[in-house]
Amino acid sequence: MHCPFCGNEDTKVHDSRQVEEGTAVRRRRECERCLRRFTTFEKFEDSPLVVVKKEGRREGFSRSKMMAGMLRACEKRSIPIDEIEEAAYAIEKKLRNRNEREVSSSEVGEAVLEQLFNMDEVAYIRFASVYRQFQDIQRFMEELHELIEKRGSIRKRN
Repeated sequence: MHCPFCGNEDTKVHDSRQVEEGTAVRRRRECERCLRRFTTFEKFEDSPLVVVKKEGRREGFSRSKMMAGMLRACEKRSIPIDEIEEAAYAIEKKLRNRNEREVSSSEVGEAVLEQLFNMDEVAYIRFASVYRQFQDIQRFMEELHELIEKRGSIRKRN
C-alpha cells in the first residue's frame, strides 16, 4: 500500500480489525518514510446499487455521500463517528438485502431518517428539514409534532 502523503511503497500495519459485521477489514498503517498514519479498508466487491433520483436520473449508490449528509446533520452533536458509520452500514445492508439493483432516493432518505430518529432528535430534524425541503415554519412545526408523537408512542410501549 502506497502512502497517500509521500507515495512511499513501504508501510506497516499497526492494527487490523473486522468491521461491518466481518465483511470488511480496517487497517491502521504507518509510512516508514514520513511516519504519518492512515487508515485503509478492505472489503469484497458487491454488485452495483443504483439510486433513482426524483427526476428519474440514475447514479451509483455512494455510502460516503449518504454519510456526508448524516455527518452534516450530526454536526456539533455528541454522536461518535463509529455510531454514524455503523448506521450508514446498516442502511446500505438493508437496501442491498432487498435484492433489487435499483432503489429510489426517497427510500434512502427515509432509511437515513429512521436511523437518525433512533440516534439523535436534533440530527433527525436537521436532516428532515433538508430532505423534506421545509418551505415554511408551519411544515417545520408539523415535523416536530410528528417527532414528539413518535417519541411518546415508543415510550408508552416500553
